Amino acid sequence: MGEQQKKGQEQDVNQLRKVRREKLADLQANGKNPFEITKYDVTCHAMDVKENYEEMEGKQVSLAGRVMQKRVMGKASFCNILDQSGNIQSYVARDSVGEEAYKDFKKLDIGDIVGIEGEVFKTKTGEISIHASAVKLLSKSLQILPEKYHGLTNTDMRYRQRYVDLIMNPDARDTFIKRSKILSSIRRYLDGQGFLEVETPMLVSNAGGAAARPFETHFNALNEDFKLRISLELYLKRLIVGGLERVYEIGRVFRNEGLDTRHNPEFTLMELYQAYTDYNGMMDLTENLYRHVAQEVLGTTTITYNGVEMDLGKPFERITMVDAVKKYAGVDWNEVKTTEDAKKLADEHHVEYEERHKKGDILSLFFEEFAEEHLIQPTFVTDHPIEISPLTKKKPENPEYVERFEFFMNGWEMANAYSELNDPIDQRERFKAQEELLAQGDEEANTTDEDFLNALEIGMPPTGGIGFGIDRMCMLLTDSAAIRDVLLFPTMKTIGGDAKSGKSDKAAAKAEPAKTAEKIDFSNVKVEPLFEDMVDFETFSKSDYRAVKILECEAVPKSKKLLKFVLDDGVRKNRVILSGIHEYYEPEELVGKTGIAIVNLPPRKMMGIDSEGMLISAVHEEDGHEGLNLLLVDDRIPAGAKLY
Repeated sequence: MGEQQKKGQEQDVNQLRKVRREKLADLQANGKNPFEITKYDVTCHAMDVKENYEEMEGKQVSLAGRVMQKRVMGKASFCNILDQSGNIQSYVARDSVGEEAYKDFKKLDIGDIVGIEGEVFKTKTGEISIHASAVKLLSKSLQILPEKYHGLTNTDMRYRQRYVDLIMNPDARDTFIKRSKILSSIRRYLDGQGFLEVETPMLVSNAGGAAARPFETHFNALNEDFKLRISLELYLKRLIVGGLERVYEIGRVFRNEGLDTRHNPEFTLMELYQAYTDYNGMMDLTENLYRHVAQEVLGTTTITYNGVEMDLGKPFERITMVDAVKKYAGVDWNEVKTTEDAKKLADEHHVEYEERHKKGDILSLFFEEFAEEHLIQPTFVTDHPIEISPLTKKKPENPEYVERFEFFMNGWEMANAYSELNDPIDQRERFKAQEELLAQGDEEANTTDEDFLNALEIGMPPTGGIGFGIDRMCMLLTDSAAIRDVLLFPTMKTIGGDAKSGKSDKAAAKAEPAKTAEKIDFSNVKVEPLFEDMVDFETFSKSDYRAVKILECEAVPKSKKLLKFVLDDGVRKNRVILSGIHEYYEPEELVGKTGIAIVNLPPRKMMGIDSEGMLISAVHEEDGHEGLNLLLVDDRIPAGAKLY
């Protein structure tokens, strides 16, 4: 869009806003201030009328909603109003509402909120409508709604201004109504099974129960540092100790990690614990719960996500992690005897691991690399290695493994369950091992929780426990592509904000004096020496460098280094490239940017994903540390532009 055209549109919008304020001032001057109205008697909603037309025909009703369309035709007009349930048309005639009221109606703007009283009827074209006998302005809209809202493409605006998205995008409204119904259905099912819904602290001194990095804060009254909880587990188990035999909580948890299509730093988790059962009992409960919710909310146990059908009506598959790795990677872990053997296998299969990893850790990495993506239909993956399960009971017949399962659909982990560890001596040893990992630099390791150990020493019965990702469940049941599509207000970077301080540009300018242009000292910067070998021009010209638009960017699960990019290369909009730059960039800050990539390299498997090229970065060394800058170019360069 040209600068002149853009400026002209802004002037038009500003003029329209000015006219709306003038209309409001005129209403107020004539004693018709809509903002003084405190209530309106609504007797039904749009869908009530449409779905029950036969019994409501000819009856007087009263509805309220937002004006979305208006067609003025002399002495009679039509308007379309939107309430929570949907749209309905109203026929407004001067002879029915009165001359003064009709003049006021003609001055209404799109976006105004009105109350309409009238009789239910059908127009000559067969459209169910309300023949208005009265129209009342309840609230004046002073802002301009988009004429044609870009709800499918302008995703950033949808997430930032969800209120506009809900008005203009029926699919978004339907998604969040379904989300509410999903949560209600879960509660009804669990309440019917004798579970008690409880609430536990969000501010904790020890954030345990999961492998995640917590947010930290300070409580002024106690002059003490606290953390935001990363799970619900340790407090709910205390309640099992206290004699509450079946408990659950649905609540927000907070993890100081990256943003991508499946992760948000605050998300909804449900955890439940049941005394006197084990992980097999949790499998049965999960299968029955998912089936119940799908049937109650969607009316079917067969769901479709991204064009793929998943059947919740059939018995869910159950497979051990060892058998899954054997099935999909062709490696029999029963024959792997030592950590050294495991690392050798990892090297042979190009599976990345860290020096501290043990045999069980590497089994988990093999599973993630080769098996996860195949678990599309509902599947329980059971019997995890003890190294990755610090709060779980060992299998009596094989103490290298624990009684744990993860529930998968669509290749995603949907739930995680244990036969809970209730041996306080064993639990102390597990905490000790976690503390050692913490000392080795694992920021996600647990720390010892003495009060929780004290609770276990009081005595906890045999217990089954499970954690469900509610947001992912909602994604699947509403066919939503990203977690932000099922969160009303997802976490977003402040527009024009300082990434480190969180301040907006204006706030930062007030807080700090103006700075002169930064002078960069390159005297302590090292770059890799130039290649001495020459490359002929013909060889070089075979590398196809293209401008690419970054459509999506997300962290690769279980990898601390890799980011997965979905790119528009000018030919197709789903080129996938993986790049090990997560240390330098968070996914959110790269979406929408224009980079440079080599697009004619053969695909290379990384963490089980085909990487179709290479994004270009500049690497240097400064004070003994590697620095990296992704090569980003002007966004005016189109996708597919070739570099010569």
